Amino acid sequence: MCADTPATAPDYKDSVFLPETEFPMRAGLPAREPEWLAHWESIGVYDRLREKQGRKPFTLHDGPPYANGHLHIGHALNKTIKDMIVRSHQMMGFDARYVPGWDCHGLPIEWKIEEQYRQKGLDKDAVDVVDFRQECRKFAEGWVDIQREEFKRLGITGNWADPYLTMDYHAEAVIAGEFMRFLTNGSLYQGSKPVMWSPVEKTALAEAEVEYHDHTSHTIWVRFPVVNVKEDSMLRAMEVQKVDDEPIVGKQNAVRWDDVDMAKLREKWLGVKVVIWTTTPWTIPQNRAVCFGPNISYGLYEVTGASENSQAVVGEKIILADALAAQVFASAKLEDGMTRRIEDVYPDYLRGLVLSHPFRSVEDGAGEWDFDVPMLPGDHVTDDAGTGFVHTAPSHGDDDYQIGLKFGLPMTYNVEADGSYRADLPLFGGQAILTPEGKEGPANVSVIKQLAYTGGLLAKGKVKHSYPHSWRSKAPVIYRNTPQWFVAIDKKLDDGMGEMGDTIRSRALNSIDKLVKWTPQTGRNRLYSMIEARPDWVLSRQRAWGVPLTCFIKRGAKPTDADFLLRDAAVNARVIAAFEADGADVWYVAGFKEKVLAGLYDADAYDQIFDVLDVWFDSGSTHAFVLRDRADGTADGIADVYMEGTDQHRGWFHSSLLQACGTLGRAPYRNVVTHGFTLDEKGMKMSKSIGNTVVPEAIIKEYGADILRLWVAQADYTVDQRIGKEILKGTADSYRRLRNTMRFMLGNLSGFTDAERVDVRDMPELEQWVLHRLAELDLEVRKGYAAYDFQGVFQKLFTFATTDLSAVFFDVRKDALYCDAVGSLRRRAARTVLDLLFHRLTTWLAPILVFTMEDVWLSRFPGAESSVHLQDFPETPEGWLNADLAAKWVGIRAARRATIAALEVQRTAKVIGASLEAAPVVHVEDAALLAALKSVPFAELTITSSLQLTHDAAPAEAFRLMDVPGVAVVFELAPGEKCVRCWQILPDVGLHTHPCTCARCNAALGG
Repeated sequence: MCADTPATAPDYKDSVFLPETEFPMRAGLPAREPEWLAHWESIGVYDRLREKQGRKPFTLHDGPPYANGHLHIGHALNKTIKDMIVRSHQMMGFDARYVPGWDCHGLPIEWKIEEQYRQKGLDKDAVDVVDFRQECRKFAEGWVDIQREEFKRLGITGNWADPYLTMDYHAEAVIAGEFMRFLTNGSLYQGSKPVMWSPVEKTALAEAEVEYHDHTSHTIWVRFPVVNVKEDSMLRAMEVQKVDDEPIVGKQNAVRWDDVDMAKLREKWLGVKVVIWTTTPWTIPQNRAVCFGPNISYGLYEVTGASENSQAVVGEKIILADALAAQVFASAKLEDGMTRRIEDVYPDYLRGLVLSHPFRSVEDGAGEWDFDVPMLPGDHVTDDAGTGFVHTAPSHGDDDYQIGLKFGLPMTYNVEADGSYRADLPLFGGQAILTPEGKEGPANVSVIKQLAYTGGLLAKGKVKHSYPHSWRSKAPVIYRNTPQWFVAIDKKLDDGMGEMGDTIRSRALNSIDKLVKWTPQTGRNRLYSMIEARPDWVLSRQRAWGVPLTCFIKRGAKPTDADFLLRDAAVNARVIAAFEADGADVWYVAGFKEKVLAGLYDADAYDQIFDVLDVWFDSGSTHAFVLRDRADGTADGIADVYMEGTDQHRGWFHSSLLQACGTLGRAPYRNVVTHGFTLDEKGMKMSKSIGNTVVPEAIIKEYGADILRLWVAQADYTVDQRIGKEILKGTADSYRRLRNTMRFMLGNLSGFTDAERVDVRDMPELEQWVLHRLAELDLEVRKGYAAYDFQGVFQKLFTFATTDLSAVFFDVRKDALYCDAVGSLRRRAARTVLDLLFHRLTTWLAPILVFTMEDVWLSRFPGAESSVHLQDFPETPEGWLNADLAAKWVGIRAARRATIAALEVQRTAKVIGASLEAAPVVHVEDAALLAALKSVPFAELTITSSLQLTHDAAPAEAFRLMDVPGVAVVFELAPGEKCVRCWQILPDVGLHTHPCTCARCNAALGG
């Protein structure tokens, strides 16, 4: 018996091994993370990892961001995922290399300099091009330095001291060299075809430089009158059939062949109107044909009445797709009953009709539009919207251009680089389609007015629809026919690299299917469909800041002439050497052409091209000057991983694939990993105008970079991700729980040495079960990291830390860790497992929580040269796996959960204050489970002072959990008194040398 009162009872608190650690409960990440950054800088972590010998290289090739502004949340998501890939593979035993890079050329940077010029009232065109390019270079250099520090603040590892820049002289030389390989292999050609053109920036744009926004456009319905009928076409359309040996014309009308009167047929069709619909009135002056759908049902309609303000004329006959006729008449302000359908018009007949342009013979037209307009079949024509007929201007649309090629339609050159009509175009000369500010010019309205004047306008309106805009100026773009430089992706290449195919397209498609692994798999489908359907690659841009198209054309020659392009290896070598020495600026220095061609060709016989390369060709070539040429590149010039956002299926993944298939013969990557976009908490796209943007700098300032990294790890990055204050609060809560787990381990490992270590075979089953779980996790963590599944890795580790460790192992073993004697097997085993846990959890989590795990590691292993990021994932013995023990512990844990739940009921009712006050009776129906529970210290596992296990039937009032059948718990109070040292209630308390202690505590005190 313990005769002392609580006030007079002996104080044994100094004998209890309470946790000791300087690892703070509060992280203080915003203030402390820069200290670890400085630590890594001082010890050169990245370089020291490169010194590890005998490792298989693993290279993630960085898709370069633009060096033109502060980082946004998408940058943070992107670079953090990359960092997790690199760090995890390094810690799995690879030599994981990461060379960060920047895209430094192109419109985004050039546009910034032009904005500065406009603010100062300067004219860009009046500035020497080399001086202008130097300003672009300085601008990019400044932002590279800023972004580098912002990326490093996120904890991103890499070769920051020697990144790659597309504007480095060597890079510019290689980009030019890669371009000249297309020149040499014959796939480069100059063609004139419609491309997306920005009148504001006065340049062609790639698909990746275009984004789609809602835009309100004029919409018009235009009459094209029939002016002739082609007899041969009409007769062919009237297929002759024989019925009872009597020839008749077509099954449609059953007219005798001899009765066909071509004069009457011509009279029937002359004056009939074919109506088109378009949202680009400005393209009407460039019309050269009207297309119909070969499988569409058409009808001939007559206007029988007209309402006020309608442009329709009573008695006129119109051909329309039947499915769209009602919509067209409604737009023309014709009410029900004001039209009638006369007869079917079969698509084959339409080819026999000849139309006139709506501006034919117009006053002051100078004969510009006095030509016939053919009707042509087009598979692109549908009856989903419009009229069933498509106005065709080959110079202003890809479908139109393809029709033009097929049927030999003429191209027009009516639109200038600034988006205005050529000055000598009748009626509309000099009028702007789009102004220099990207606003609508007078051209659309002028065309509409002229159509109304000539009687061509049936109806007009406006429509709001998705329309292409320049992603830089945010202004609408137009399709414009201009001479541009293309790479033919279907040209057969005889370059000895035909394993994946003999054209760029076939090589790309075969690479996608045979050589590349996709994460997620949907990325494969998206890129494959894009490559399968894409046209030739437009390489040229009419800008100043970029790598020039380093080629010369023969003066006076045509693009179709064999000697149009100068193809000479010696000339190419001189260009590359000059770029290596002085950069691409030398191309623009007076006399460069003469210098390069000296002694080889007459410089006066050739013209130098001054267009610059599409910036996507720059970044698409990075595999050559980064992977191939650098010492920290790859042996074969191919990366293990390319990882970017899903928009890069039409961007960097796409251009890199095309470029490499032309120069390597295959894709430059083995794996492609894709992440989604970042949205606000409501799932809306972030926009400065809306005010819902989330800035990485603000998150770091409030929470620290590790919280941002944890948000990335907890998310399924393969889809779009939401982020905001409430989401970050939840992330911070998960972080605190995990941090407490690490703090518990550190506190209870104080003073641990190898002398304490216990062999797994001598450990209690609880410790053996934890090691089994570690062995399982080792396999799952490595598999998850190898598959870039950071969400899966973190979820497994977080669940293990909170469910298996905090709620079971730590909860159970606190008593032994605090109160057992120093040399007790149970305490030594627990600390041995804590040490093994420590080494695995800190390294497994280090790729995700780079700062926190460094804090944890240095708290235990301080030192000027110490870092968790110099470690590998520890090898885990296969012997730890114990399937039989794991199966046994499934039942033990279920029974434990039922018992603890029963005690929680009593604690909630304030019958007891803690589980140590209880001595429950646990009724177990299953004999095997009962035996399993008896084979372990179940009272210890349930944190009760004592416990009785029985096979007896449980009384009706016993506590049961629905999901743990066959286990029932009857609550009983623990008999005895409370040990003042360990707080267990036992009958022997007070019977030992040390007052008020139990036998275990008495022994621990040396009694």
